[in-house]
Amino acid sequence: MQPGRSCPLHYRYAPQSLRRPPEILADTLYVIGGLYGNLPALQAVSALAAAEPEPVALVFNGDFNWFNIDGGGFSAINETVLQHHALRGNVETELAGDDDEAGCGCAYPDSVGDEEVARSNAMLAQLRATARRFPDLRSQLAALPMNRVAEVGGLRIAIVHGDCESLAGWSYDESAFRGTTGSTRLAAHFAASGARIIASSHTCLPMALRQRRPQGDCALFNNGAAGMPNFAGTQFGVITRIATTPARPSAALYGTVIHGVHIDALAVHYDSAQWQQDFAANWPAGSAGYLSYHRRITQGPRHGINKALHKGIHLNPELLRGLRASEAIQ
Repeated sequence: MQPGRSCPLHYRYAPQSLRRPPEILADTLYVIGGLYGNLPALQAVSALAAAEPEPVALVFNGDFNWFNIDGGGFSAINETVLQHHALRGNVETELAGDDDEAGCGCAYPDSVGDEEVARSNAMLAQLRATARRFPDLRSQLAALPMNRVAEVGGLRIAIVHGDCESLAGWSYDESAFRGTTGSTRLAAHFAASGARIIASSHTCLPMALRQRRPQGDCALFNNGAAGMPNFAGTQFGVITRIATTPARPSAALYGTVIHGVHIDALAVHYDSAQWQQDFAANWPAGSAGYLSYHRRITQGPRHGINKALHKGIHLNPELLRGLRASEAIQ
């Protein structure tokens, strides 16, 4: 099988392993998945946290590296992220080792073309070459866990990169919930992990839903990408905020409330002009990164915000009024 498609055995863990005492206790928690080496986005997340009335626990749930093949960008991203709670995504896992068998470690589904998989493998190889110049950071990445358990307002939160079975799992992709299989599998994950909230990323496109379970209402929030546009015609990243207080209406995209705990998707309005300049410096026209990501970074993906909203999730009415005139509602 082509590297980048299979899920290595060492990426796997049992959902029951998430039924453990929380390592993170907070009143306000940001889950930041898919930063992808975007330094302006990291700065924007810090500004959002600084504007909160209470201290914020930041959790970077993997793939905070990707486009940052320059030494300055690599060190700046990792030195900052590693000051906070973090877990490794497939990118960090592969950066920490030298085995090429898994390629980028994305475990892409069949819907992703072979050329895109090959380009991702090539990008990982270039980023790994940069990482080798920073052995101390590389060792710290290798030591990161594959998942974290947190608690906010008495609710257990499973923070994963992929899903509750694999670091590179795709069962929280939006397409998995177009039938009944995805909901059934998610219900099993809630039951086994004991979590009331699951926060993930990996699939690169956001989705959220609420599900009624015997232990009470539960929620899944996949934030998509903090460091890239997530919806057509937009220029902002998305993170997940979990808190005992409401999010500021100007930042919240959509969300829900469970037993007084607010779970929201927040917009990360980074300096897109600076980010596009940084991206172009590392990935010029014709490069693997340019061919795979330039359109998304400049125009957003072919994905409407309505596709992120599943049962029990409510769109911010102010946002809806603004987006109806744009491409982001499809």
